[in-house]
Amino acid sequence: MFDLPLDLSQTRILVTNDDGIHAQGLKVLEAIARELSDDVWVVAPEMEQSAASHSLTINRPLRLRKLDERRFTVDGTPTDCVLLAVNHVMRDARPTLVLSGVNQGSNIGEDVTYSGTIAAAMEATLLNVPAIAMSQHYEPGQPIDWSAAAAHGADVVRKAVTVAWPKNVLLNVNFPARPAAEVTGIRVVRHGKRKIGDELFERVDPRGKPYIWIGTLRGEADVADDTDIHVVFNGGISVTPVYLDLTHTPTLQTLRQAFV
Repeated sequence: MFDLPLDLSQTRILVTNDDGIHAQGLKVLEAIARELSDDVWVVAPEMEQSAASHSLTINRPLRLRKLDERRFTVDGTPTDCVLLAVNHVMRDARPTLVLSGVNQGSNIGEDVTYSGTIAAAMEATLLNVPAIAMSQHYEPGQPIDWSAAAAHGADVVRKAVTVAWPKNVLLNVNFPARPAAEVTGIRVVRHGKRKIGDELFERVDPRGKPYIWIGTLRGEADVADDTDIHVVFNGGISVTPVYLDLTHTPTLQTLRQAFV
């Protein structure tokens, strides 16, 4: 188990994201973190790294830039940022909690396999630091209302760290596309499943070369009501524990019989 519960007033918090150092969601998350502790550090990518997943930069050197006493940027992925933060920037006093986000857009269902926001929390978890990923859902074509995350984010963290969870588990939190006052509550639920990546746009660029752009078509219909997808699309905040041991234990014995 992680060293939980936490006394947040004594907690050293690392804040990171995948939308980049200048993202509005990062500002929201910094404000959330400062509601919880005076010891807040920021290490985030220089550029947007959405859908970077848990990628690590190993084929070139990384550039770490110090912007302020506790604020840094890295020309790499969210995973790179957490790795450098924990093992280099903060090596003399490691963070006791990592917050990743607030992502511009939800990370529900299968999104977690692509998300750089989730990946940053994964890396922290692998480095034995408890981590919470946060994402703000929004409707395409509409301005992003960050008020749900801004108003409820600190409370979600406060409640989450009052209990212990295993060292190979991170928490995935999603806020609905509703004003803070209209949020229907917080529910701890499993990940749902929805259709993604079937919308492909085939076009020709100005130089006459063909290209394909992956769209965002997703199906939210017919999802179970005990899933993150249902909760977020119905105005609630979803909290889902994500387990990093990908071994499918029931299949172990079946495969062992095949390889006798």
